[in-house]
Amino acid sequence: MFHATRRLAVIALACTASLAFAQSSKSEIRIAHIHSKTGPLEAYAKQTHTGLMMGLKYATGGTMMVGGKKIVVIEKDDQGKPDVGKSLLAAAYADDKADIAIGPTASPVALAMLPVAEEYRKILLVEPAVADSITGDKWNKYIFRTGRNSSQDAAANAVALDAPNNVIGVLANDNAFGRDAVKASKDFTKKAKIVHEEYLPVGTTDFTAGLLRLVDKLKDQPGNKYISVVWSGAPTPFAKIAEMELDKRYGIKLATGGNILPAMVAYKQFPGMEGALYYYFGIPKNPINEHMVAEHYREFKQPPDFFTAGGFSAAMAVVTALKKTNGDTNTDKLIQTMEGMSFDTPKGTMTFRKEDHQAMQSMYHFRIKADPAFAWGVPELVREIKPEDMNIPIRNKR
Repeated sequence: MFHATRRLAVIALACTASLAFAQSSKSEIRIAHIHSKTGPLEAYAKQTHTGLMMGLKYATGGTMMVGGKKIVVIEKDDQGKPDVGKSLLAAAYADDKADIAIGPTASPVALAMLPVAEEYRKILLVEPAVADSITGDKWNKYIFRTGRNSSQDAAANAVALDAPNNVIGVLANDNAFGRDAVKASKDFTKKAKIVHEEYLPVGTTDFTAGLLRLVDKLKDQPGNKYISVVWSGAPTPFAKIAEMELDKRYGIKLATGGNILPAMVAYKQFPGMEGALYYYFGIPKNPINEHMVAEHYREFKQPPDFFTAGGFSAAMAVVTALKKTNGDTNTDKLIQTMEGMSFDTPKGTMTFRKEDHQAMQSMYHFRIKADPAFAWGVPELVREIKPEDMNIPIRNKR
C-alpha cells in the first residue's frame, strides 16, 4: 500500500512538473542563439550577441516581453564547427523547446544547420553567415536571413571596382563564404577582368605565399591592378599586404569590403581605398542607429561594430513579427507574417523578400580616410547603395 501510494505521488509530481513546464513554455518565447563563441570568428559572434540583446531590449521597450510572453534567450557555442552547430540546433529545438533559432556566425555551419530547421519545422533566422547558397540552392522555407548575402556584397563592391581597364586578383577564404563570394563577384563583374583566384584556409597565419602568387599573376598586366580581399576571421591579410608595399613595388592596390574595427586598423595605411560595406556606425542616419551607438558607448565606452548592427537587426525582425502575431510562435503563422515583412534596423528599413526570405537592405560605397582621431581607417560615405540599385538574383528553386 505504501509503495503504491508513493508511486502515485511520484506520478502526480511528474505530471505537475510537466504541466508546469508546458505552462511556463506557453508563457515564454524561447530563442536559441547559436554562434561561434570560440574559434576564428569569436569577435564576430560576440558582437552579434551584444547587438541581439540590445535589439531585443530596444524593440520591447525594455520589457523583454511580447504579447504578454517573456523572451528567453538560450546561448550556445558552435565553435565554428558544422557538426557541432547541427547537433546544437537539434538540441535547441527538441530539448530546449526553442520557438526560433538565430545564427550562426560561419557559412559552413549554417549550411549544416539548414536541414535541421526543416526537420523540426522551426524558423532559423540566419545572422550573420553570408554564403549565397544559404538562401540559394540549399534553402528551405524555414530559413530567413537578416544578414547580407554574397551577392549583396558583390553587387555593392562592383559599384566601386567594376570599371574598364581594372584587373583583379582575388584573395578569399577556402570555404563556403569565400567561394560563394567569389562566384557572386564574377557574376557582377561586367567591365573589369578577374585574372586569378587565391583561396586560403580560415586561420591562415602566413599569407606570403598566397600573396606572391597573386603578385605573379598581376604584376605584368596592363591597366589598374587590384588585389580584392574577401576575408572572414582572424588573423586577416591586411597587415601583410601593407608590409609588402605592393602599390609602391608593383602598382598593385588593395580593394576590399568593410570589416570589424580591429581589422580596419590596417585600412589606415590605404587612404583613398574604395569598396562597399554592410555597416559602419558613423554612416546610417536614423533614430535606431543613433540609439544603438549612444547605448553602446554608454555601456562599453566604444562604438558598436559591423556585427553588432546585424544582431540588432535580427532582434528587430523577430520582435516585429511576434508583435504582428501577438506573441504566437506557430511556425506557419510566423512564416506567413515574415514573408514580405518590412522592419526597421540600425541600417534603415529591411524587407524579407518573399521568394527566398533574404533581407533586402542598403549597402554603402566608401572611401577610406586616415583620420588621426581614430585608430582605424575611417570609411567615409561615397553613396548609399539602396536595395533597388542592386539586382540581387533569386538563387533558390522555389
